Amino acid sequence: MIEIPRVRSDGRRPPLSLALQGGGAHGAFTWGVLDRLLEADRYEFPAVTGTSAGAVNAIALAHGLLVGGADGARDTLDAVWQAVGSQAPTEFMMTGSTDRPTLTLLAKTALSMSMSMSPAQLNPLGVDPLRDILTTHIDFERLRTDPAAPRVHLAATHADSGRLRIFSNAELSVRSVLASACLPTLSKPVEIEGEPYWDGGFSANPPLQPFVADGRSDVLLVLIVPTRHEGVPERTAGIRARQQELAFTTAFLRETEMVAAATARAQASRWPFLGDLEKTLRRMRWHLIDAGPHLGMLDPQTRAIPHLPFLKSLRDTGREFTQDWLIRHGRSVGQRATADLATLSSLAG
Repeated sequence: MIEIPRVRSDGRRPPLSLALQGGGAHGAFTWGVLDRLLEADRYEFPAVTGTSAGAVNAIALAHGLLVGGADGARDTLDAVWQAVGSQAPTEFMMTGSTDRPTLTLLAKTALSMSMSMSPAQLNPLGVDPLRDILTTHIDFERLRTDPAAPRVHLAATHADSGRLRIFSNAELSVRSVLASACLPTLSKPVEIEGEPYWDGGFSANPPLQPFVADGRSDVLLVLIVPTRHEGVPERTAGIRARQQELAFTTAFLRETEMVAAATARAQASRWPFLGDLEKTLRRMRWHLIDAGPHLGMLDPQTRAIPHLPFLKSLRDTGREFTQDWLIRHGRSVGQRATADLATLSSLAG
């Protein structure tokens, strides 16, 4: 492994905020990204946004950093994902290689049957293993009250209006994470203060607005859902998979386009008295780790099965992608952007 310098020559770690996308079990890729970034010990992580699986990663990262620094964050992420992958026997549901599995006929049949049932029929007792995992491993009270905690912003979708709801530190709880990860075909809406919420992927996957509002300069996007596709599917299963992917990327793509357009206008302005928003946009530098094309080659249904060997394989792949990013772009944090937000593509190193 090529050695990555740990800190800048002046001894300071540049701040790098994180935007973590959701995508079910494929969120284990982001586990690997975070693990390698923490291991490199090059950056501070002042703020993180997340949706669905990205919300789980965000809350585990923030808790771990608060209670034990980089090592604590690595330990918390490992504990949470190990627990996610150990909740139920999944060996009989997966076939093929560890890094590129597919679902068995039995698993596909079960998933197909579940699509014709309501959440109340599927899970009348409201059992949610993720609730127990979060309760065990995350100190939400400390994240809400400790001023040293990283800024956390989790996205959920108001089920009655489709509006985005951001839960930030003062509102963090087990329920806010569950709301961000609530797939309406599998779970009843999560009620918070009498309002119903579904998965945040419908409205922001992940949200970028909090970084603009807080004036963050460097932001790394970690994407795990494809934003580009080859050809139009013709079979029913492929069409359904494409519909789901579009549902969980459209709002995000719209937000990136809006922020990119506003940034371009701010940079082109010759007016000498810029407002705070324009100044913030001019300062912002975007970075990107995009696993969408790689994960897009996997069976989309593998997002639904938290098979531990598969999760670990995704973690290792995330570490590899991040090692490459550190070599090519790691020194640019605090200096220049390495990604074009308008096209979601990396800039030449």
